[in-house]
Amino acid sequence: MKIGIIGLGYVGLPLAALFAKKYHVIGFDINQKRVDEINTGKDITLELTDLDLESVLTIKNEIKGNGLVCTTNINDLEDCNCYIITVPTPVDDTKRPIFTPLIKASEAVGKVLKKNDIVIYESTVYPGATEEICIPELEKSSGLIFNTDFYVGYSPERINPGDKMHTVEKILKVTSGSTPETAITVDNLYASVITAGTHLAPTIKVAEASKVIENTQRDINIAFMNELAKIFHLLGIDTKDVLEAAGTKWNFLPFNPGLVGGHCIGVDPYYLAQKAQENGYNPDLILAARRINDGMGEYISLQIIKLMLKHDLVVKGAKVLIMGITFKEDCPDIRNTKVVDMIKSLNEYRVETTIYDPWANPEEVFHEYGIVTTNTKPDDQFDILIMAVAHKEFIEADLSQFKHEKTLVYDVKGKLKHGYTARL
Repeated sequence: MKIGIIGLGYVGLPLAALFAKKYHVIGFDINQKRVDEINTGKDITLELTDLDLESVLTIKNEIKGNGLVCTTNINDLEDCNCYIITVPTPVDDTKRPIFTPLIKASEAVGKVLKKNDIVIYESTVYPGATEEICIPELEKSSGLIFNTDFYVGYSPERINPGDKMHTVEKILKVTSGSTPETAITVDNLYASVITAGTHLAPTIKVAEASKVIENTQRDINIAFMNELAKIFHLLGIDTKDVLEAAGTKWNFLPFNPGLVGGHCIGVDPYYLAQKAQENGYNPDLILAARRINDGMGEYISLQIIKLMLKHDLVVKGAKVLIMGITFKEDCPDIRNTKVVDMIKSLNEYRVETTIYDPWANPEEVFHEYGIVTTNTKPDDQFDILIMAVAHKEFIEADLSQFKHEKTLVYDVKGKLKHGYTARL
């Protein structure tokens, strides 16, 4: 088995490195800078350490015949007999799914596809998308016939960015195939490297559905927590205290309120919602949860402004330090971060914001959102501190260095044990 991995981001690179320990793997990405960094042993997503990456690069494994090399030339993958596509599946400004990366990846793979090859998709989609959107592109580009000349599998990614405990090989993998024989081949391939084991789904659609509801379930539960936070705020009750009390029951689910961003939870439910609407059903609960979670950035900013007014702080020109802009803690991933919504809403009140995040790349943040950030700890005092992301550095930091006698502290994540004025 010679494997081609298409897309070398948070999902593709860890998967490529894992397979490269046992197989010959060629990674493909359209970003030349990204490919050059990987080939020199650097991963700016920090999912792999330099040592992890260097240990699987082909130049280190020539004797074994396995290992990894990366390229921007799709023709370098023409000797592969298995292709795994791990490109992103975002939504547009109207929350409609964008299949362009998946279509272009399928078209590229089709150009090097041969008889008896297998193409496996890991990108999160709605049930039926692989067969309705991806496979026709493979047929058109390759001139081959599906399930006669080539075969397809689907194995949804379960990468948790920044999580060094639940790495790719330690997360059970759902697998599927377009024929019973293909399904077994795909399952055996993943089982050869996934130590946590595999679950063979009966069809590709079932595997697709299993992935999209994983994140939809979390989205709905977090939306419930966010709604509770709004209610308890009106009642003058600390939401965290309520959740700690309720959590003493064995079957209470441990979710917390907060900003829901990232490449999965804040996006995937829209894929399922679109498919449901196309089939004549309006998914009220799913879309209500999305509305609640998408509105939390603006809600939090309003609570912060109210807090400032309550403490007689002049809003216009107030110096505000926002701690964190990534979508989750201890991770450089800024994709679909909802901290941006909070920042933009605060700026409408003419406050002076400083955004400090030791994890986020300032150039990447500015390119993506037009927002100036810094990796350097500010040498200043502020009127209000907002802990937007619970990076370990922030939780353990001495916040007094940023405070004067009237400084307020708003804890979005509810992680500070003392020194906060208010929290979500």
